[in-house]
Amino acid sequence: MSAGGQGRPSLTLAAREREAVEHVLSYTPAVTAGGDHGDQVALTFDDGPGPYTQQLVHVLNEFGVKATFFVIGLEEQWFSEGTRLELRSGDVIGDHTETHPMMALLSAHEQHEELFEQIARVELVGAPRPQLFRPPYGSFDATTFKELRRLHLLMVLWSTDTSDYTKPGVSTIVRSALSGVHAGSIILMHDAGGDRSETIAALPAIIRGLRKRGLHPVTVPRLLLDDPPPRGQPVPTSLAGD
Repeated sequence: MSAGGQGRPSLTLAAREREAVEHVLSYTPAVTAGGDHGDQVALTFDDGPGPYTQQLVHVLNEFGVKATFFVIGLEEQWFSEGTRLELRSGDVIGDHTETHPMMALLSAHEQHEELFEQIARVELVGAPRPQLFRPPYGSFDATTFKELRRLHLLMVLWSTDTSDYTKPGVSTIVRSALSGVHAGSIILMHDAGGDRSETIAALPAIIRGLRKRGLHPVTVPRLLLDDPPPRGQPVPTSLAGD
């Protein structure tokens, strides 16, 4: 298959996107951005589902935007309708572990359980088996990569951190999202883990700001389909300092 958007016409877009993730995984275990030859950026949200998730998804839907949600398995016990709304909206579900630990502090068995239990949990909600993983706190080690390889998961980090979880104010979140953004950027935000009303309020201005710059927000798989990262980039190290 071509790595770009001109995949085999017999395949659905979703199938081509899944093949694109497999293609990128064939030459790197982790990404921080896509390529820089297109006009797309990926919006990603961590720590859900939660009490603000459905409201946030409705805002995305109003703008016709699809995003990638890295969800915590345990939260599906209380907020699974948020994940179901994401699925109905065409959003992508990724693995953010079962309980949100610092992965580098866990044994190989514990890391495997954190990854696999989340996969099982979201599949029960009706999501396709996740292909993407984001480590809580940016914490990972060599063992994490071994477990990701076993489960065939691509680690997705980020190039733009809005720090919205600190609740710095709507204008600061917007400025953080748009400052330095470029084609291929992966933007980190949160839909749960606390009061996310500022993030929801910032979303319209972020989307409009991206579009004003000629950038189109998409899911991570769509970004990897249309403009994958180049080969030969160094593998990222833990962002948590462990």
